[in-house]
Amino acid sequence: MRRAADRIERRTPAHRDRAVDGLRALALLAVPTGHWLLGGFTLDAEGGLHNASPLSAVGALAPASWVLQMLGVFFLVGGYASVLSFRRRTGSTGAWLKGRMVRLGRPVLGVTAVWALAAPVLYAAGVPETTLRTGATLVVQPLWFVGVYAVVTALTPYCVRAAGRLGGWAAAPLLVSVAVVDFLRYGPFAGSVPSWLSVLNVLPGWLFAYQLGVAWGERRIGRRGAWLLLAGGAALFAVLLAVFHYPASMVGVPGAARTNSHPPSLLVLALASAQSGAAIL
Repeated sequence: MRRAADRIERRTPAHRDRAVDGLRALALLAVPTGHWLLGGFTLDAEGGLHNASPLSAVGALAPASWVLQMLGVFFLVGGYASVLSFRRRTGSTGAWLKGRMVRLGRPVLGVTAVWALAAPVLYAAGVPETTLRTGATLVVQPLWFVGVYAVVTALTPYCVRAAGRLGGWAAAPLLVSVAVVDFLRYGPFAGSVPSWLSVLNVLPGWLFAYQLGVAWGERRIGRRGAWLLLAGGAALFAVLLAVFHYPASMVGVPGAARTNSHPPSLLVLALASAQSGAAIL
């Protein structure tokens, strides 16, 4: 073990932060695990596998999603890593962005290719079509955030400028934007608001933690700011649950009238704020 650790030590570039790498690995593990474990399964009479969330029947499981929903940490670490990479670039911004997109796309293409090859083999082996559809959903569903991540990565130069001017407060307008849309969606005017309005939360909702990560990478968020994010996010999270009755689950529940994650609600940003503060500390 000691020799393996020494080899890793020698091969790790000087600019890499192992703590940040650990956070990224934890988030990457938690996101699909949360989708799969909280998704649940059931077999039909013909032996086909269906997705059936236990959250539909056991609401007490919802707090587990507060731990397993780590997209806030994923985007925080992504912003941190991106700004450091952006500062080290030797070519143009376009060349840097192209390189980031290639690195992001390779794993997605790999997973898609493996499933594309496995599906016909499994079908020929007699696996029910229902099971194959469920499997395809489980493989593809956790990858939706890759597209969103590609968009926010493209905004890195703008995030860097915003962090340079405002520090961690550059993320505040994004939170306000989501709060306004949530007020329109769920407040006294909800009946007259078009359903497509919720789409306006997609970009600011996921850019929020990424912007915090950029500010962190630029050393514009210290311990005091981290404590503010942790305490403020936790307080807002509690108020939204207890006073404004946001759904407790951070993942979608089949049949539920409201969802926090598609698109992200203010509760998602509150959790991301608390997680980001804890991660920075």
